[in-house]
Amino acid sequence: MVAVAWAAIAVMAAALFGSFFYMGSRIDTLAARIDALGTRLDGRIDSLDARIDSLGVRLDARIDGLESRLESRFDAVDARLDAMSARVDAHVERHAG
Repeated sequence: MVAVAWAAIAVMAAALFGSFFYMGSRIDTLAARIDALGTRLDGRIDSLDARIDSLGVRLDARIDGLESRLESRFDAVDARLDAMSARVDAHVERHAG
């Protein structure tokens, strides 16, 4: 009877260790899949980063172009305001004078 008990314990132990090895190989397989997905994701993120950087460069160029156009328009408005101010000053001087 003791031999049967030890045989049952040995079978249970073998099944337990077999399960551990099976689960270990499954975990290794999943780890490999996760690593592969991480590598793909890194590539996609790098690609998106490059696209965002190029869009930022284009946006900077457009803003610089708009800035120069706005400066020239502000200069024109300043010139018009200076001319109008001179005319108002001349008009006030004529009548106050």
